Amino acid sequence: MESTSIFWGVLSFAVLLFITGIYVLLVTRNLLRILIGVEILAKGVTLLLVTAGYLTGRTNVIQPIIITMIVVEAVIIAVAAGIVIAAYRENGTINTSELCNLKG
Repeated sequence: MESTSIFWGVLSFAVLLFITGIYVLLVTRNLLRILIGVEILAKGVTLLLVTAGYLTGRTNVIQPIIITMIVVEAVIIAVAAGIVIAAYRENGTINTSELCNLKG
């Protein structure tokens, strides 16, 4: 009985993180907030994967996937943070609606 209540608590928290990340991505125009939203979304997905591994009993299969996901997430955030810093240096703002002189 206790493990089921913990499972539903973790699952509901993971879904809450996922929905919060999607909300932040859809609402904000600030690049740093977008990066934070991506992090929150990724943590929600990671927690959902952990929950799925626990539910199916295949934690040994899910663990390498989660570790790979964390490494890829760290690389993506590092590159995105570099892009945000470069955009701030070039334009003086991190608001997406004011970024107008981007060069491809």
